[in-house]
Amino acid sequence: MNVCVSDGSIHTMDSTDPIDLSRTLSVAPMMDWTDRHCRYFHRLLAPGALLYTEMVTTGALIHGDEERLLAYNPEEHPLALQLGGSDPGDLARCARTARERGFDEVNLNVGCPSDRVQRGRFGACLMLEPDLVRDCMAAMLDAVDIPVTIKTRLGVDEHESYGFARDFVGCVADSGCKVFIVHARKAVLEGLSPKQNRDVPVLHHDWVYRLKQEMPALTIVINGGIGSADDVARHLQHVDGVMLGRAAYQTPWLLAECQRRFLGAQGVCDRAAAVDRMSEYLERESEKGVPVKQVSRHMLGLFQGMPGARAWRRYLSEHAWRNDGNTALLRQALAELQGGVR
Repeated sequence: MNVCVSDGSIHTMDSTDPIDLSRTLSVAPMMDWTDRHCRYFHRLLAPGALLYTEMVTTGALIHGDEERLLAYNPEEHPLALQLGGSDPGDLARCARTARERGFDEVNLNVGCPSDRVQRGRFGACLMLEPDLVRDCMAAMLDAVDIPVTIKTRLGVDEHESYGFARDFVGCVADSGCKVFIVHARKAVLEGLSPKQNRDVPVLHHDWVYRLKQEMPALTIVINGGIGSADDVARHLQHVDGVMLGRAAYQTPWLLAECQRRFLGAQGVCDRAAAVDRMSEYLERESEKGVPVKQVSRHMLGLFQGMPGARAWRRYLSEHAWRNDGNTALLRQALAELQGGVR
């Protein structure tokens, strides 16, 4: 049995039952950020959002510690595993592993521009090999009965045009892939760091809209440069869903705002309630040996834009490293915030 959260409640679901994945709102896979503790926190804020793991390479999964790499809390469902790789056989094998371990979707990373990813011949550089990407997607689709999706960019280096993006999506769609998550920028493989690649290349949201217009049978989710609920509302007029990245991490209450505005049922009622729920989670995880800082680091932005936000961040930053077992940390930081705004 899998344990899933789709509307804020926990229920069991037989592993053979399909799950209805809403793509209206999702949170991007972000290396070093969207670990299982972060995802648990995000799920409290947005019960209806689709969550993604950090990227896991096929090599790491096949030859490494599968239990550690694929660990998640059952409350995180619906949850997608993002894979990095370029060998159809390896990707099919890892997709089957994901299915066996209860993930609700498998996603292929064709957007990461880092040097390490390029050396491994996966990520954004695969946009230059659309036939190979099509074969990779086809292999995974043949291997599992859960959704297999792709996260891509609009282009690579000098290959920056709507025509290039359209042809790439069209080729990959021949595999049977129906869901494309599109970061509305190109990737620059040399000369820009991964961080710069998230800001410097020009955004072309209109190109993503056009993909949906010209390929209406595909599900198109837009990503990149989206920082507010109003932004989400604007994009949803043109595409099937919005994926939030850094904005969801750095200003996480945005997820709660989007949940209420676009998905109806809400998660925790306010930020203080989120602190209470995460304190309970922290106590459980601490009993397993997880240092408190591994959880609290994802919550620095919870009060962003609110009175006392600086005191909250400062308290967490200064005290999380002093005592790995201080499970009262979050409540202490909240008291510090509340004391400063009276």
